[in-house]
Formats: sequence, C-alpha cells, structure tokens
Amino acid sequence: MPYMPCMVNNKTNKMKLYKTPNTIVIEQHGNFYAVNKEWDEFINDDNLLQKITALVSVLQPVDASVINNVLPPMGSGQELWACGVTYLRSKVGRQEESKAAGGADFYGKVYDAARPEVFFKATPHRVAGHHGWVRIRKDSTWDVPEPELTLVVTSSGKIIGYTIGNDMSSRSIEGENPLYLPQAKTYDECAALGPCIYVTDKPPGSNTFITLEINRSNTTVFKDSISVSQMKRTPEELVGYVFKECSFPHGCLIMTGTGIVPGSDFTLQSGDEIKISIGNIGTLVNTVR
Repeated sequence: MPYMPCMVNNKTNKMKLYKTPNTIVIEQHGNFYAVNKEWDEFINDDNLLQKITALVSVLQPVDASVINNVLPPMGSGQELWACGVTYLRSKVGRQEESKAAGGADFYGKVYDAARPEVFFKATPHRVAGHHGWVRIRKDSTWDVPEPELTLVVTSSGKIIGYTIGNDMSSRSIEGENPLYLPQAKTYDECAALGPCIYVTDKPPGSNTFITLEINRSNTTVFKDSISVSQMKRTPEELVGYVFKECSFPHGCLIMTGTGIVPGSDFTLQSGDEIKISIGNIGTLVNTVR
C-alpha cells in the first residue's frame, strides 16, 4: 500500500532549524532565535522539538538576515543515505533507462519486494546547501535532479525532522548497468540539502506536495509535482532498513526516493537552476556547475 502519512492539524507543534557559519537559528512563527551550540551534538537529540521549544521561550528574536547564508543542515559526523524505487513513477523511469541493458526486471522486483533499495549517497563534504553548486559528471550524457523528502534521524533511529534533498543522478551510467549505481550517485557535489530542518511532532500530511522546477536561461524547461502520499513505503520502514546493520553515532539523513522523473528527452546542462519545494519546509535552490 502507498505511504499515507497523517494529516497535519493546526495544533501541530512545528519549527524550523537552520545551520549557519556562526550559529544555529530557530524559526518559529516568523521570528528567529540564535543559539550558540555545536550542530552535531545539538541535532542528535530524540527530544529536539521539546528542547528548541524551551529555548525559544527564553531567547530574544534576532534579525531575519541571520539566515541569509545557510549551510547544509548536516553534521560533520553524519552520512547521507538514499532510497530508490519508492514511487511508481521512479520504477517506470528506471525500467525505461535500463531496458536496453537488460536490467529493467530488477527495478520491478525491488518495487514489490519486502526489502527496499537503500544505498549510501554522500559524506558531508560532497553535499551542497541552499544556493550552492551541484554537478553533473563529466563521463555522463544523461543527468537529472531527483527531488526527495529527506528524513533527519538521530543515532537511536528516531525521525526528528525533515528537509529537502536533491539527489543528483546520472541516468546514462545507471541505465548502462545497475551495478554502476554507486558511480551514478556518489561523486563530488552529488547532492544538496536545505534550506532548513522542519522540526515537528507530526509527519508531513498527505496534502504535502514536492515540486521540481528547472530553469535555463530564465525559461522554465521542466516543472512537475507529486504528493508524498504516493510513496509506497513508510519513512519508518526505510529508516529500519538503513539502521538494520549500520550504526550512526551522530545520526544520519535519509532521502526517501523520487516520484518526479523527467523524460528521456531531458538532461541537465551547466548553468541550469534547480528549485525543489516541499510544503511547510520551503524551497531548495541550486545551480548546476
């Protein structure tokens, strides 16, 4: 059955958390509060929402310019993992690109299998932030961004927040052979995260949409949206498999897969602007180097 998250009601307690070069910034109801804490330890907390709620009650607001320059919301000791073929459209897209190589059956099988596809994506130095650069591989001829709801998970395996992920992918390399997946997915500037972590006590509702827009020379060349309710697997299920035989002392981030796949007639070019929006979280903007 598709993932059917709970509806978010007006009583949901929710905040945003930004990582900046000098401080951690909490946003609540349009007000911003600066906290001088070390990010890795601060974020790896099962009671993060309660902690920042308490902090806001005793802090004075600061100017909104404090978030003019934000970093990827990822700790220096964290890893970024990713999941694939969690939406029907992703299964179809992967089958199309790998058909000539005889790999189409693999994607159909993993979509229906009990075990999901999960893979290591990146270490922090390969991840860009909001308004940062992402790259397409020089040895690839067909490249796309994959917009994904991304889970922020503590070392105990608890989901404490959500951010926006851009899983850059070489469709030509992965389509040539499924065993080339690590090369198609992991390289310098292969991912982006941001602009913030949406910290809430409820998961994104079924009315939450992911939107991808790609602009080239001030013209929109691709735009599409999908509801997170179309995700086949639950976030908890994906976390369970990532954590099954791996430990994460500082927690980790997990991309949950994409439901938006541009057609075979589209490939990214240097200079393209990628905008990914997810309801309640915001918009992540990156430029292709």
